[in-house]
Amino acid sequence: MRFDAKAAKQLKPDTHMGFEAFPGLRLEATASRRTWTYRFKSPVDGRMRQQKLGEWPAMSYAAAIVKWQDIRARRDAGEDPVLTRRASNRPVMASTPESYTVRKLCDDFLTGHIERYRDALGAAQSRRRIMTKIAPIAGLPAASITRKQAFDLLDGERQAPRNAAILRSELGAAWDYALDAGRVPEDTPNWWRQVMRGKLRSVGRKRGGKVENVKRVLSEDELAILVPWLSKLSETISDVLTMYLWTGLRGGEIVVMEGKEMSKESDGLWWTIPKAKTKNKNRASATDHRVPLVGRAEKIVQRRLGLHGKGYLFPTADSRHISQKSVQAVVWAHQSYSLKPGQTLRPQLPVSHWAPHDLRRTSRTMLAALGCPHEVAEAVLGHVLPGVAGVYNRHRYDKEKREWLTRLANHLERIVGNAGGEDKE
Repeated sequence: MRFDAKAAKQLKPDTHMGFEAFPGLRLEATASRRTWTYRFKSPVDGRMRQQKLGEWPAMSYAAAIVKWQDIRARRDAGEDPVLTRRASNRPVMASTPESYTVRKLCDDFLTGHIERYRDALGAAQSRRRIMTKIAPIAGLPAASITRKQAFDLLDGERQAPRNAAILRSELGAAWDYALDAGRVPEDTPNWWRQVMRGKLRSVGRKRGGKVENVKRVLSEDELAILVPWLSKLSETISDVLTMYLWTGLRGGEIVVMEGKEMSKESDGLWWTIPKAKTKNKNRASATDHRVPLVGRAEKIVQRRLGLHGKGYLFPTADSRHISQKSVQAVVWAHQSYSLKPGQTLRPQLPVSHWAPHDLRRTSRTMLAALGCPHEVAEAVLGHVLPGVAGVYNRHRYDKEKREWLTRLANHLERIVGNAGGEDKE
């Protein structure tokens, strides 16, 4: 497109103007300024870079083109102008490459990034995972790690491909952090970004010598058997599993429910989950998640409010609230395949091969089957809409969420043969 000063003034924040004749040249808008930038693929490592050229209107369209031509020529000659600028601004390394070990590099990354931006539990898990797994190479100079050493470390974790993929991603980020901070030489290869790419994929869980995909949706026939059976479990476990189905929420959100988060409003009981307790806590576009409580979900919460007041509604004898892993462990323990040969000490689930999160997946699938619009169903689950829709569509869907969760509750009651507890549609 051609440059238009009027259009440039009217650019909305977080949008940009591109120019077909000058690939990579952009005029980007924020709430207070318009900035000329050049986006390009680095000839050094193939990663996307962005170079600021100047601010409009102080830098004119013509001046921006001249600056773009200069930097593009340097890129075409094999230079990465962004890396060159970083190198010129970087202080001299306090330690020599030989003395900067893998252990020190990982500790700097954990302290300077992970523990600064993640919650305490997540940061502790990352530290434990990284520092344990790097043991074979921890004392080696970080700049000396070879491709084979990186491959061997990851290959040794292939029995748990999902965990190996997480480790690969974290170590890649740790080396990037060290490179950006100038703690290893600029030409140090980041092998973690290259080895085992696409090869660390889980094929499913193996049971009885067979590999199974355990992510599934329970059928209506299975729910008709399972839901009444849940009363054989402890009240806490039964209530949590029921909340999965009647709300479609994540287990990690259900177990930390507090009475103080409940509010009685004109259309019924609502639960407002603070953003900090949701999976989207680090997403700028996310907000507190409003959940209408209907049917069995409302009855459970009302009963527990009477017992626990404004505190945690799912406490245990030794902790403030039950953990999500404890719920998963109980479900596993009551599966037929968890028992040793001849062991029948605990009741076995009448429906097998499912995990608590499958109940959330089941609720989402039922909403779709009932005709619930995609945006509403995603709002029920607490998903942030992707792309432009997530930026511009800020409707909360409160009315629609109550309508469709009520329909879901009615449908579930019909499945288990007890529709009398809710009004008919």
